[in-house]
Amino acid sequence: MFPDVHRIIADSDLDGMCAAVVLKKAYPNAEVHFAHAALIRSGIIDDLIDEHTVTVDLPFHPNSGWYLDHHLTNKPTDAEEDTYISKGGIVHWDHTPSAARLAFELFREEFDFPHLENIMPLVDDLDSGGISLETFLEDGSLLQLSRTLSYSDADYMHHLLSLFQNCTSMEAIYNDPIVRDRMTEARRSRQELMELVKEKTTIVNRLAICRLEDTGFRSNGYLITAHAGEDADACCIIHGYSDGEIGDQSRPPLSASFYANSFLPDGQNRFDLSRLATEFDAHGGGHANACGCRIQPPGLEANLSRWMEMWDNREVDLEYQIR
Repeated sequence: MFPDVHRIIADSDLDGMCAAVVLKKAYPNAEVHFAHAALIRSGIIDDLIDEHTVTVDLPFHPNSGWYLDHHLTNKPTDAEEDTYISKGGIVHWDHTPSAARLAFELFREEFDFPHLENIMPLVDDLDSGGISLETFLEDGSLLQLSRTLSYSDADYMHHLLSLFQNCTSMEAIYNDPIVRDRMTEARRSRQELMELVKEKTTIVNRLAICRLEDTGFRSNGYLITAHAGEDADACCIIHGYSDGEIGDQSRPPLSASFYANSFLPDGQNRFDLSRLATEFDAHGGGHANACGCRIQPPGLEANLSRWMEMWDNREVDLEYQIR
């Protein structure tokens, strides 16, 4: 049913980490690499991907041997899937709330994951926009842990992966000295970021635009929409550096993320935000309510101007209905 896996490439967020934990349990001798979508789409890590590679929580790559994901815009076309399968590839794509959930369900009958079993509902909610405002404001241990993960810190990512593999409770992971220090810093950094978000966010026609470019800070949509409250239906966050480059862990290029305000009643799936993410960047995308892209020529201001034009006509152009 499953291929011979020598390498696991996973996204570097909490969803990708938990999916990698499951796959590493199934394939203990496989090496693990943490990446992000732009690295897959740019071809920078093509040399790591072959028929013995499983990619998870990342865009589809035709040279891999096994593909697991849940993002709508990452799903291979029927033609791509047919070609992939004809070469021996295996596709596990499902509209699960997280990629970790997909991997977890595939192997739950074969292996015990007691600590993952406990946190999986929150991992699902965190990745699919299901976190309540109360849970977000409480900022519990798992949310703090999620903010310690970073593609740019491979040593820490593998330290955490090892803890997940060898510990049987989340408390043991939280109390690890290295993790505990990172979580303390995550709490402190969030306070600083909250102040920056207040300074850098403007709400225009119910879209909260947060300009974090060239600050060195990143944020997910929860912080921005919590700040915007009932005044915004969605947010657009600009990250990265004006002189950044793909693959430069310390200075990534400019990018944009779009998130629906999931704290509003029926706040998700009202508009297909992935249309914004793919307007300029053919490799952009994600979920209808949570997606992103790289800034494309002619530049940030032109991209923003077009996105605002599309947003202003969202009732017509961006209407999204659950099928």
